[in-house]
Parts: sequence; structure tokens; C-alpha cells
Amino acid sequence: MRYIPTPLPGAFVIDLEVRGDERGFFARQFCTLEASEAGINPHIAQINITLSAKAGTLRGMHYQLEPHGETKMVRCLRGEIYDCILDLRPHSPTFGQSYGDVLTAANRRTMYVPKGFAHGLITLTDDVEILYLMGSEYEPSSERGIRFDDPAFNIAWPRQPREVSLKDESWPAFDPSWHGIGTFADLWPREPVPAG
Repeated sequence: MRYIPTPLPGAFVIDLEVRGDERGFFARQFCTLEASEAGINPHIAQINITLSAKAGTLRGMHYQLEPHGETKMVRCLRGEIYDCILDLRPHSPTFGQSYGDVLTAANRRTMYVPKGFAHGLITLTDDVEILYLMGSEYEPSSERGIRFDDPAFNIAWPRQPREVSLKDESWPAFDPSWHGIGTFADLWPREPVPAG
């Protein structure tokens, strides 16, 4: 596997190292030792899967408060998605910045999302299936979200959403205290960093 750092420290995209012949190919999808050596938390507590029927379906931006913060490894098994992460670590030099990459069934790329990041995606094709390896169990009382169009972060989605759940449309405007990361005084007067 090749662990490719993103511009947001601690987050990676992971490409397979494929070995093939006339029969097809073999590739390692996950290795605890390699993940640890790359600085990735290798613990897997849950494995989730989603199906989105229509292109333009937006899911996110989701995360959990500590002590239930979660890591994620996200892979597209069918179709194509634009996968997006948002750095919400209050003392991070990249706080408020986002990064996105196209994950497809064909490129078999995985996004590693560390604790302290919100995660979301938009489907680029119909009939998209996504696999999530989760580092923590889901804890409803710790669930939080950032609206996909929150002007505090200005995430540059590659297309307009067609389908967004009521829950994801209803996340409140960014407020650090509700989002579990301090107060506005802790984060700003510095200006929100435009995502991109």
C-alpha cells in the first residue's frame, strides 16, 4: 500500500500496490503493522456500508465528539464519489481547511480520516456503494455535523447536491462550543481559512 499524505496533517489517501497477471490481481487492502508505521490508527471497531441510488447524493459532514472521536477508512466499492474531509482540530495549523479526492471502484483508493476531522461525500454516479472501517463505535450522544454549505468553511463541492437528508440539511451554523472545540475566541479572530 502507498500512504500518500494530504495537505491536512495526519490525513492520507491510500493506494493499493497491485500485483497482477493473466488471472487478475492481488493487493493488500489493510495491514495493521503498515498502518501503524504510517501513523494511522489501525484499530477497527465497526465496518459500515452505504448505498446511494442517485448521483448528487450528499452525506455529511459528520464526526463524533471526544471521548468517542472516530477514525475512518473510506473506500468506494461501486461507482464514484468525491470524498471530503474538514480539519476541526482547534490547534491545527490547517483548522478550517478541507481536502477532497475522487474515490472510485476502479481506482480502489481509500481515504483515511483521523480523529478531529468531519467527513462527507457526494456521489458522482448512480448506484454508489461505500465501505467504512470505523475506529470507534457509533455513539448517538456524541454525534455532530457541519452543514455541507456552512459559510464558515466554504467547502468547494464539485457539483450541486440533488439529495441531502433532513438531518444533514439541519445541522446548525458553525458554533465551536456546540461542535465541541472551544469558543470563537479560541479559534478566531483569525479569519476562517477558505477550503479547497
